[in-house]
Amino acid sequence: MKTVIIKYNAGNVQSVMYALDRLGAGYIYTDDVAEITSADKVIFPGVGEASTTMSYLRKTGLDKVIPVLKQPVFGTCVGMQLMCRYSEENDTECMGIFDVDVKIFPTDSGMKVPHMGWNNIFDYKTPLTEAIPESAFMYFVHSYAAPVCEYTVATCDYAFPFSAMLHRDNFYAAQFHCEISGDAGQQIIENFLNLKS
Repeated sequence: MKTVIIKYNAGNVQSVMYALDRLGAGYIYTDDVAEITSADKVIFPGVGEASTTMSYLRKTGLDKVIPVLKQPVFGTCVGMQLMCRYSEENDTECMGIFDVDVKIFPTDSGMKVPHMGWNNIFDYKTPLTEAIPESAFMYFVHSYAAPVCEYTVATCDYAFPFSAMLHRDNFYAAQFHCEISGDAGQQIIENFLNLKS
């Protein structure tokens, strides 16, 4: 099986590589369109800021490539947010795979922003959470979130209920960092790799 990690100007990619190494899964880290389109599985991870990362994707043409991929695609953290329609972070038009807008956490909620640390997810509706106990704890670092919507397949509550995971057709996404979320996060990555194309 050929797994590709999309290369773009986002941080935290090394920890995704370590997670795949722990599973004994081979991968290619690349921004080459031919490699990406011929992959069996595509991972779109990242830590960063929405407008600069979208600018890079547009510059390389990946903003047009990613939304038309046919194999299973998994976006995490900023990767998930860029798969949405729009982000309030620097007024950014994103890729529109999920027709939902990413919003900043309200600063008047009494909760610290960014949302950083361990929090539980619940109300699973995705094969990626198979074999994971209900209300599993995952590791989050973000100031923006997608509200609960028609694509929500797992929920988290911080200031308001938001989408911890999204799914549409062959596109899957998680707001949290699976690769540093212990056994449960590792299981989600393994479940993604085991999806039938």
